[in-house]
Amino acid sequence: MESVPVESGPVESAMPQATDTPRQLGYRWPAEWEPHAATWLTWPHNPNTWPGRLPLAQAEFAQFVRALARFERVELLVSNPAVRDQAAAELRGVAHVVVHSRPTNDSWMRDYGPTFLKHSVSGQPALVDWQYNAWGGKYPPWDDDNRVPAWIADLRGCRRFAVDRVLEGGAIEGNGQGLVLTTEDCLLNSNRNAGATRESMERLLRDYLAADEICWLLGQGIDGDDTDGHIDQLARFVNATTVVAPMAGEPADPQAAPLAENLRRLEQFRTSAGSRLDVIRLPMPAARYCQGQRLPCSYCNFYIANQAVLVPQFDDPADARVLGILSDLFPEREVVGVSALELVWGLGAFHCLTQQEPA
Repeated sequence: MESVPVESGPVESAMPQATDTPRQLGYRWPAEWEPHAATWLTWPHNPNTWPGRLPLAQAEFAQFVRALARFERVELLVSNPAVRDQAAAELRGVAHVVVHSRPTNDSWMRDYGPTFLKHSVSGQPALVDWQYNAWGGKYPPWDDDNRVPAWIADLRGCRRFAVDRVLEGGAIEGNGQGLVLTTEDCLLNSNRNAGATRESMERLLRDYLAADEICWLLGQGIDGDDTDGHIDQLARFVNATTVVAPMAGEPADPQAAPLAENLRRLEQFRTSAGSRLDVIRLPMPAARYCQGQRLPCSYCNFYIANQAVLVPQFDDPADARVLGILSDLFPEREVVGVSALELVWGLGAFHCLTQQEPA
């Protein structure tokens, strides 16, 4: 089914006045567990992302789409007619998938897609269109990816807040009530925004995501992560006051010290009102390698869908333990394990590939 464009809504300027920011206008950033209208995805098509394994990654991606489409509508971008035909064949018989022909450079919708907002009173949607440069200019070209948020705003006819700062969706995690988690290594990296300071980035998060409190983690800890420390590999909210975070199984693991530091920061964090987070530790799977490079396998890269949580599985003894932990934390959702063994060769998994659109 092809998409049908609709009339575009108003577009914010790249340098809005203070009273034109989403916060001033009454918008907020909903939590991922709040109801979705849909999930946005892009069919994998870049052979450089999965060298020699693209067909295997595509087959695994199709399994993920099948699992997700049981619970909500999927809006799927395909980059050209050949990719569209392939996706149609792989997903034959799967309901609730809407296919859009749209050029893209890669498949990491979380990072180049929009951040969807919702008005606190009217419930009207809007989106933030950050700049995107493929994680600090690592993987050119990225121009088609960077144009996706504006295209979605036009398709949906919703308000767009265009920002002249680089920020990826995987670098921010929110609880829907004004608390945002992020990392120093990513948001303060000069390969995104030269001269960025903690104060300037906090102001950006306050203005555009209506953040009241910001908890900064180190950003290191997942070997093989090429994002300079995305938070969605390191710490995830499961409700407004509870966070899950990975811990290394062995002290000798190179990941052990930085992961321990991130846990320490989470456990010591206090809001301005003095409240603290409940921090639940997740095990890490055993190390896996691609041509000598460790792959960034993290169970934190799960995706919270309507009535479900889709959890990456790595053919590891810890898979079942993590499903049990998350089932206890999401008693009203079905916790579903889906293989990510091939997708992680592209250095990401389910959360990296998805972007939720609030209902």
